[in-house]
Amino acid sequence: MPLSLAPPETATAVLADRLVLAAQNQPVDRLVLAAQNQPVDRPPVWMLRQAGRYLKSYRDLQEKYPSFRDRSEIPGLAVEISLQPYRAFKPDGVIFFSDILTPLAGMGVTFEIVDHKGPILAETVRSQAQVDALRPLNPEASLPFVGEILRTLCDELQGQVPVLGFVGAPWTLATYLVEGQNSTYYSVIKEMAWQEPVLLHQMLAQLACSIATYALYRVQNGAQMIQIFDSWAGHLTPQDYATFALPYQWQVIRAVKAIYPEVPVTLCVNASAALLPLMAKSGADVIHVDWAIPMAQARAVLGDRPVQGNLDPCVLLGSRELIRERTLDVIRQAGSRGHIMNLGQGILPNTPEENVRYFFDTVRSATCHS
Repeated sequence: MPLSLAPPETATAVLADRLVLAAQNQPVDRLVLAAQNQPVDRPPVWMLRQAGRYLKSYRDLQEKYPSFRDRSEIPGLAVEISLQPYRAFKPDGVIFFSDILTPLAGMGVTFEIVDHKGPILAETVRSQAQVDALRPLNPEASLPFVGEILRTLCDELQGQVPVLGFVGAPWTLATYLVEGQNSTYYSVIKEMAWQEPVLLHQMLAQLACSIATYALYRVQNGAQMIQIFDSWAGHLTPQDYATFALPYQWQVIRAVKAIYPEVPVTLCVNASAALLPLMAKSGADVIHVDWAIPMAQARAVLGDRPVQGNLDPCVLLGSRELIRERTLDVIRQAGSRGHIMNLGQGILPNTPEENVRYFFDTVRSATCHS
């Protein structure tokens, strides 16, 4: 499917309305404004894994609908789950409840997502014939529920806060295709990188093209920001990141920015402290920072580029005093402009909801001073 796919008329109108609000500096879009490095009254805030099993309302639905793919692909369920944390905590953005592997189904890959285990593929992809068999993604045809969920979320929110879309980066998706499930050492795909680099680059290039199409489809249906998760790229050395991850991140980001230059793109990599200088070369507008590096040090590396993060998720297991102290310290180190407050990685499932509420309240009490 060509990357220049024209947006559906209704989706274009949704996006245009939100961009007008941003241009008018409305508080509802402080998240987008911060991502564009524009001044805001306070740091915007949302959380990685914002919707999920730390919420009792989610666990109740999980009991009724045990299949993760049902919860993320049946439009009514996915919309409800996406909105649960918004109703509870009023974050500055609502992220679409889904999984980074969702588009693989449209490429002919069979998989399941098992609670507490993660994705499991029916068959690994390790041969030339299997790479050649990966279909180019046509999300309108194979993933129409994605567009329906996004449009419904926009209708439900009525411009109160932006809707965030996300995609998995080519390297991380390739790790699942080659390893077949979550891994500890990623030795199989690294062996492919050393033994069959041409084959791996072919796979990564195919994934980049399809994921770029998928990211555009999300924007076309109302997503006002895009998060790119290269979750497992932090297991690469800087040299290998520059070879196998960065070029394909750049390809996806370039495709989005070529058509929607005003839509911010955030790059998230787990265990990324050593990779920040390379992440800055990806073309992403915002760099997500985990908790393994002080925010002030990350700022020194990244300059005035907008950043997101970097509170240790375990802080939300502590006292109110600790939550307030650590949250405000991140905000202080980040400075007055271009910071989206967030956790360094996803919220833990045993996090008390009252601590999450206190975290959001703490951020809302902060102000930005120029």
